[in-house]
Amino acid sequence: MNFVEQEVENDMAAGRTPEGVITRFPPEPNGYLHIGHAKAIWVDFGIAEKFGGRCNLRFDDTNPAKESQEFVDSIKDDIRWLGYDWQGHEYYASDYFEALYGFAVQLIEKGLAYVCDLSAEETRSYRGTPHEPGKNSPNRDRSTTENLALFKSMRDGEFPDGACTLRAKIDMAHANLNMRDPVLYRIARAHHHRTGDAWCIYPMYDFAHGQSDAIEGVTHSLCSLEFENHRPLYEWFLEHIDGIGSPRQIEFARLNLTYTITSKRKLQELVEKGYVTGWDDPRMPTIRGLRKRGYTPDAIRNMCAAAGLTKFNALHDMHLLENALREDLNKRADRRMAVLDPLKVVITNLAEDEAIECEAVNNPEAEGEGTSRTLHLTREIWIEQEDFREDAPSKFFRLKANGDVRLRYGYVIHCDEIIKDDAGNVVELRCTYDPESGGGKTPEGKKKVKGIIHWVSARDAVDAEVRLYDHLFKEPQPGTGGRTIEEDLNPDSIQVVQGAKLEPALSAAAAGTQVQFERLGYFVRTDDEDIVFNRAVSLRDSWAKFEQKG
Repeated sequence: MNFVEQEVENDMAAGRTPEGVITRFPPEPNGYLHIGHAKAIWVDFGIAEKFGGRCNLRFDDTNPAKESQEFVDSIKDDIRWLGYDWQGHEYYASDYFEALYGFAVQLIEKGLAYVCDLSAEETRSYRGTPHEPGKNSPNRDRSTTENLALFKSMRDGEFPDGACTLRAKIDMAHANLNMRDPVLYRIARAHHHRTGDAWCIYPMYDFAHGQSDAIEGVTHSLCSLEFENHRPLYEWFLEHIDGIGSPRQIEFARLNLTYTITSKRKLQELVEKGYVTGWDDPRMPTIRGLRKRGYTPDAIRNMCAAAGLTKFNALHDMHLLENALREDLNKRADRRMAVLDPLKVVITNLAEDEAIECEAVNNPEAEGEGTSRTLHLTREIWIEQEDFREDAPSKFFRLKANGDVRLRYGYVIHCDEIIKDDAGNVVELRCTYDPESGGGKTPEGKKKVKGIIHWVSARDAVDAEVRLYDHLFKEPQPGTGGRTIEEDLNPDSIQVVQGAKLEPALSAAAAGTQVQFERLGYFVRTDDEDIVFNRAVSLRDSWAKFEQKG
């Protein structure tokens, strides 16, 4: 068991969960979910599932100026796509606005909260530093009667935005800055996507979060380490408010990946400044972007499991996510051949209308014997430009002048003649094929060659657009070392290939179909109209020794 599971099991054994284990995933509906949220979802829903409990989906909609129904809908869709279900337990912090207001009144009545007239800047200056105590607000000793009246006036809209706040009365000299009379409510006239204009005061996250957990009967509030210093405040509210439960907060390390940022504010800047095409740009670390890139729910969940749960922050290599996708798609993605930078090859000992059938396996990693398809070797085929060199080094095992190479699932061809244009560029190869050299799933034949290359029949090929994605950032830790994230953007994060040549079957592939382009990587078709494929991830290995560049 990881340490969170052990803590939950201990609580169950001690009888602290009579109603069962209840967790919650509490996203703010002010943006799209990203890969960091995926780990939180995996933890919150996974722990509940493991212990036979449930996970509530609760939207922390306490900042209406930045929230919208669009984000609510996208979050629910992404959670479902990841394979999780909140089983009808969908809640909103706004469901509890009246109850939260009542809790605040209760704290005032106990002498534990007061209305403060300091501005936001003054509040920060009065707070002190980690090494110096703060100063009491001049309004800290207002009477209970005055505070109740002022708080009601705040709710009734009698003060302008920013005129005052409601603060907890704890300790301005506390070692933990979060305990230095934190703000509970602020005035903000903003239209709320659910409550409309019914409220002009809104609770702060620290106040709304724990009390919402308690109202819902949450037993374990699982959150990232950044909230560890907030736990004393979380527990202070639960201790001093009557009539609510006592959920337990447990922190774990958030997910950090190289070449990635997971700040919603910074991701939004990338969108707004046009560095990416939107929240669903395949280069973005959002769930939407990963989906469009070709990632699978299983790969993301498996990556979270591989990263594990710890109590210390670590930076994981992006290979952790990429390898999880390779392992998943290796088992499920059919193999197809595609040529991205075509070079024409004419097989001179084949007639114009001749086509030789070659049997190709769809997925050698599939369980059982798998299935196969028929390819047609025709007089004209396409191969990759880089698979031919006129002046090749000794360890170049692909096609070269007067050399041999095997066509994947096909026959050995010999290069007899090189055709060049006026500028000296190779534009065509004239070759002959050896009829005795194979043509099946395991083409042994009588002729042994070291190199194997992929190819596509020129007669049967379909034209496509292929988008090759790389990391959005060129530095492992973007925006560090005095650099901005804009400075660290990778100018080569996308390469659009027009006129790629694909096997004909790929023209009928539905949107979302994932395939392996042999030697090139794993790809996904983006829509049903145009034949466009995004590369999800490149191949780490190859199926032939010729991959040595030589």
